[in-house]
Amino acid sequence: MLLVSEPILNSEEKAALSDVVDSGWITMGKRVRTFEQIFAEKHGASDAVAVSSCTAALHLIMQSLGIGPGDEVLVPSLTFVATVNCVRYVGATPVFVDIESLDCPLISCADAAAKCTANTKAVIVMHYAGYLADCKKWQDFASSRGLLLIEDAAHAAGSDQVGKFGDAAAFSFYGNKNMTTAEGGMVIASDEDLLEKIRHMRSHGMTSSTFQRFSNRTVGYDVTMLGYNYRMDDMRAAVGLTQLKHLNRWNDKRRVLTQRYIQSLQRFCPGVDLPFANWCASSAQSSSHHIMPILVPKDADRQTITDGLRDFGIQTSNHYPPAHLFSLYRNVCPSVYLTRTEEFAQREVTLPLHPRMEESQVEYVAYALRSILNRQL
Repeated sequence: MLLVSEPILNSEEKAALSDVVDSGWITMGKRVRTFEQIFAEKHGASDAVAVSSCTAALHLIMQSLGIGPGDEVLVPSLTFVATVNCVRYVGATPVFVDIESLDCPLISCADAAAKCTANTKAVIVMHYAGYLADCKKWQDFASSRGLLLIEDAAHAAGSDQVGKFGDAAAFSFYGNKNMTTAEGGMVIASDEDLLEKIRHMRSHGMTSSTFQRFSNRTVGYDVTMLGYNYRMDDMRAAVGLTQLKHLNRWNDKRRVLTQRYIQSLQRFCPGVDLPFANWCASSAQSSSHHIMPILVPKDADRQTITDGLRDFGIQTSNHYPPAHLFSLYRNVCPSVYLTRTEEFAQREVTLPLHPRMEESQVEYVAYALRSILNRQL
């Protein structure tokens, strides 16, 4: 089966994990700190905070920025549901925003502007599929309204400019991401005080970690704020350090494969719409090319297409079911209709894209899709 995503894990990761085991210190030690520093450096930031997941990163960002009950947060619906859930974790209200277009399925600035109220406190911009939202446009949008700007960068590790224009950015290292620690996340922010607050909050609000107390030969600590158990362990950090060495090369491979997909699908499957195709033609726009979304023809049956691709040995996925249509949020926000998001989600199929693939496999996927569409249409 040609998988939608496939992590690259080999002897380097095994050796790194063995080193942690042999060291006798397996959590919140010096490897976590080193991982934070190198990840920050790679993204042009002064520092970063490693946590247990991107969900934890988003939650800590919102908590530390003072978002809470009575506040509204503008969010995309075309995202993993954690983006929205974290707004509710802090007691705030999510306000769902449509995408710009089927060609550019990023959160719409125009729709966000229309949904701002006196209670709007922040906006979460999600870099869907690894394609970065317009930095200046969103900075102007937030600053002109006095809003906090948060980047959901779960798809965008390694991209140019990511994490540089919001108040804070949250990254994911889940198993299907461009680099992985199995589970894990990272926070980048330009405000050092904000990062320090997040650093304490991730570990129960304690003023020092076990490793710090061991290193400094002290036994006491204080708890200065309500915190959480969102720590990263040294095993995951060791894997992350190894993965970081290859991130640029892997992202370059994703870019090459994406370009081949666009060429092949335009040639073999002209009825299929390709979001971001024009974006990919411009070298000035940044992307980590995290996933390969396509839109099947309006009159095609998506389930038949995905079943047919599986018969060819090709796994597919759907990124994403709209969050506002889940039962939880239909009860909370029953009157929300996002026409562009809903059409996109109904037609979207995610094709395999990962650095283990070869360009010949991209051609095979395009051939298989053409065969299925020719039978169906």
